[in-house]
Amino acid sequence: MNHQYNLTTNEKVVLIGLGKQGNLTPAELAQITGLKVETVTQSAFMLQEKGLADVLEQVIETYSLTSEGEEYARSGLPERQMILAMSGPTSLEELKEKVSPKIVGIATGWLRRKGWANIEQGNVIPSGKADIGDDEKALTNLSSGEVTPEQLGVDNAITQELIKRKLVNRNEKKLRTFRITASGEELVREGITLEEEVAQLTSEMIKSGEWKEKKFRPYNIHTPPRIVYGAKVHPYQRLIDQMRQIFLEMGFTEIKGDIVQSSFWNFDALFQPQDHPAREMQDTFHLKETSELPEEYKYKVCAMHEHGGDLASKGWGGRWSEDIACKNVLRTHTTAVTIKYLADHPEPPIKAFSIDRAYRRETIDPTHTPEFEQLEGVVMDKDMTFANLLGLLSEFYHRMGFKDVRFRPGYFPYTEPSVEPEVYVEGLGWVELGGAGVFRKEVTHPLGIKYPVLAWGLGVSRLAMLKLDLKDLRELYQSDIDWLRKTPSPRL
Repeated sequence: MNHQYNLTTNEKVVLIGLGKQGNLTPAELAQITGLKVETVTQSAFMLQEKGLADVLEQVIETYSLTSEGEEYARSGLPERQMILAMSGPTSLEELKEKVSPKIVGIATGWLRRKGWANIEQGNVIPSGKADIGDDEKALTNLSSGEVTPEQLGVDNAITQELIKRKLVNRNEKKLRTFRITASGEELVREGITLEEEVAQLTSEMIKSGEWKEKKFRPYNIHTPPRIVYGAKVHPYQRLIDQMRQIFLEMGFTEIKGDIVQSSFWNFDALFQPQDHPAREMQDTFHLKETSELPEEYKYKVCAMHEHGGDLASKGWGGRWSEDIACKNVLRTHTTAVTIKYLADHPEPPIKAFSIDRAYRRETIDPTHTPEFEQLEGVVMDKDMTFANLLGLLSEFYHRMGFKDVRFRPGYFPYTEPSVEPEVYVEGLGWVELGGAGVFRKEVTHPLGIKYPVLAWGLGVSRLAMLKLDLKDLRELYQSDIDWLRKTPSPRL
């Protein structure tokens, strides 16, 4: 056998196995050789370095149903359920009783879009056309499990529409196969002898003389040494520490708060109407427990919501409910922490920030997770202006390494004026990274805050994707040791 390759016993076994058959998966090769999957994979990579084998990797795209998609695969899409519940023109109120308010709310728009029905004066009038669509066929095909685009059998536009409706997940699988090269085949033809090789000479071998009978594995002095990776902080945590350090250097105080918040502090104190969509189950994790409302603030907040209190404001109108306000939620933003801090510290100057986790009912995909970090901050002092806010945020992003920063007008229920900060990233263009503004008097006045409050909420995970060059947010939470070792940490 040609000794220039210095093959280990496992490498020889794997090479012989590859010489007998064509392309093999790690599991197939493990079965042929009797070795573990991990062993054959490691040996195949070593053979590739020596030019004796190729490791082929193919990314396969697949689709699967979300939990909501599974429900509709069993019971039908909301628009299908509504059509089946009608024998003719039917009022929306009657349909809410026959199916559910949730189904009716989702289905009405899709009925019009598909041309199955029209909505006139609170009545749903079927058109008589409701053929089984490709979207329904796709759900049926997916009901048996994960499938490829070819197996799904529908146009890509239909698939993307189902993904947008959060009924279908797009997945990627990496398929790895091994094959022998021409050099490897030549070596197998020459003949490979399998015999036990000793990699290390021990004192026992020397004393007993056993070493004379052993075959020692040849050493290649040109083989590069194994890379040693030093210990380091997780890149994401290091980025969070960098952001924290910047605000501490700018004279801010870091604050903490409870993960579980009452709806009062999470929504009502921020002048968010009680019928706002963000409060619905699809956005918020609601808990069974409730909290006592702060007596010193609840009546003022109630008056502000109902008629604008003693300000020149109309409020939101309608009746403000204490029962809704006292319901506990997992905080949807850390603004719940900063607003309570301001209520407890109404006298200026205040410069405070929080970097902590928030929770929303998001479907997990490359850019969304149900748990995420948010950087929240407030400045409260005499004569604070909108210009001070823009200058502060510009300074922060400059220190984070972004040269070009701009601000686009935005809207949020609790700030006016409001902006969305954007930074310029080469190859991506302008990227939005959060929201900011000046708290409305409808927010500050009921809490006894008499001076302007500058406020912002910045997305930490989105910033991490830019700084760490990630295409998928989920990589931050995977136990990928190779990625952790090789990813450069952001510089402090």
